[in-house]
Amino acid sequence: MTVETIKENDLVFLILDDRRRWILPVKPGETFHTHKGIIEFDDIIGKKFGTVVFSKPYETQGYKFYILKPLISDYVLHMIRKTQIIYPEDAGMVLLYSGIQPGSIVIEAGCGSGALTCILGNYIRPQGHIFSYDIREKSLRRTKKNIETARLQEFVSINYGNIITDELNHTDVDSVVLDIAEPWNAIQKAKLYLKQSGTILSFSPTIEQVKKTTFALREQNFIEINTYELIKRKIQVKRNATHPEVRMIGHTGYLTFGRKIIDRKNPYRERKPKTKEIISFNGMPLRS
Repeated sequence: MTVETIKENDLVFLILDDRRRWILPVKPGETFHTHKGIIEFDDIIGKKFGTVVFSKPYETQGYKFYILKPLISDYVLHMIRKTQIIYPEDAGMVLLYSGIQPGSIVIEAGCGSGALTCILGNYIRPQGHIFSYDIREKSLRRTKKNIETARLQEFVSINYGNIITDELNHTDVDSVVLDIAEPWNAIQKAKLYLKQSGTILSFSPTIEQVKKTTFALREQNFIEINTYELIKRKIQVKRNATHPEVRMIGHTGYLTFGRKIIDRKNPYRERKPKTKEIISFNGMPLRS
């Protein structure tokens, strides 16, 4: 397998240490300034991903920087954002439990900073599409910029829209993803857009939102309704002192899933007797 060569304007994941890391487009003739020296992009272009570069001037700086091809999880964690993002561990469950796959058509209501939008857009390529909506202009601008930086604009549409009140004109979509304040109010509309057996996902930070959403899903006859919370704990590995890291993100959010069906009453097991059945206690021994 050949190692990919870094070309002009490619995105690279530049790593100095555990805290200082950047995702940058390498543009010919330009430089990146850090407190540990200057990185010249001309020194990176033409190299293979998975190599290193040293900061200039070599005599006074000369620090080692690692160059990796960015994963979508790298990009999400270092993207421009102002709102809480959906973390990669939650996004992994979203993909597995929603059935979203290459070729899927997905509605996303509430794009935020575009973290999950980027993950979904990367995953449904090359035949699928993400239709993402938000009612906040700042979120729309930020998400569009992040989508363009991730080179996913061919697979993602970012538009102003309210799934609760607007007609979004979609039919037979594979999945609807909700990251909004009142997801329970969007369940009825989402059901109209979903294909049969399609999936719905709601991401909520509080349990009260989960309860209202679950009851709304039941009222709309969704099945396979389940809520999960994921907690990821990183392990600090040392020769004689391996233990979990002291600091961790204890709670990200709750993920509630459901599946659309066309329900009907059971004509066999729900039959009622044609005449009223009366039980008589005459002649039966009764305790005094």
